[in-house]
Amino acid sequence: MIAKLRVARPTDNLPALLRFYRDGLGLTELAAFTGHNGFDGVMLGHPQAPYHLEFTHQPSHPAGRAPTADNLLVFYLPNAAEWQQAVDRMRAAGFAPVASYNPYWDQLGCTFEDPDGYRVVLQRAAWAL
Repeated sequence: MIAKLRVARPTDNLPALLRFYRDGLGLTELAAFTGHNGFDGVMLGHPQAPYHLEFTHQPSHPAGRAPTADNLLVFYLPNAAEWQQAVDRMRAAGFAPVASYNPYWDQLGCTFEDPDGYRVVLQRAAWAL
């Protein structure tokens, strides 16, 4: 069995993250909730993927920003046309690329910073381990 992965983190601004991850990155809104034990949240991903991202907001608990510029999510997009579409979609949604903290990611990728300071790399390569 292969485990499914949920990456969960708090935010102070759910609407801005929705614009970044849903509208810019192109992830699907899989579920959302409000007022669940004092939390609001949204899950984003692709319905067939074994992962999704969960962002939560608790009004009485400030989440703050990313601790460093090297907190990354990396999406490997080996098809050049699909990679370019993803980069163009981010730019069209109003998100400009930023220089990567680690210059490795700038060689074949394009990095974007979300409203909380966390970064997403669109890597134009296959994931080879």
